[in-house]
Amino acid sequence: MTEVDLSAPARALGGSPHLSGRLVRPAGDGPWPGVLMLHETFGIDEVMLRQVERMAQAGYLALMPDLYSDGGARRCTLATLRAMGSGKGRAYADIEASRRWLLDHPDCTGRIGVIGFCMGGGFALMVADSGFDAAAVNYGMLPKDLDRALTDACPVVGSYGGSDHALRGATGKLEAALERAGVVHDLKEYPGAGHAFLNDAAVGPGCCTR
Repeated sequence: MTEVDLSAPARALGGSPHLSGRLVRPAGDGPWPGVLMLHETFGIDEVMLRQVERMAQAGYLALMPDLYSDGGARRCTLATLRAMGSGKGRAYADIEASRRWLLDHPDCTGRIGVIGFCMGGGFALMVADSGFDAAAVNYGMLPKDLDRALTDACPVVGSYGGSDHALRGATGKLEAALERAGVVHDLKEYPGAGHAFLNDAAVGPGCCTR
């Protein structure tokens, strides 16, 4: 795993002046398809880093930008969550800067997907119309204007927990909106699973653990 400097493309787009990320290359010789990974509300921790490692082991050039690069999780969480809901803000510039950086990487084939967890899942859904080849949304919050967000979206894979009370009904709402938009999709709701069920360890307060 390598820490990479994403500040140049971020500054060019009005993003975080000190944007950084974690990059993991698969074993063997590239190039490989890329995956931009968007972290959950608590930021890049050991659980998220293991998610990046797993994606690389599956054969993808995996990059996770730190959306809290300028200020840290304590200072940036609320503003970043607000940006996710509004559809505009520095976080979107950071995501686009990271996508372009990965696209230009010599080890990338030029095919890039986006995958997000929790807060990152919400962002993955919001940027599904922004040049990605596929989006994987894991227990992500749905945007207020769901139909508008999904206009021209790439294919979407979604995973939600049947016991995730904060997102009750999200699977059905998202499925209906994707159908209306004519977007290729594959959604699953896992009975008995709570929020953050893809994490291999509990993090943060009880609201975001299994």
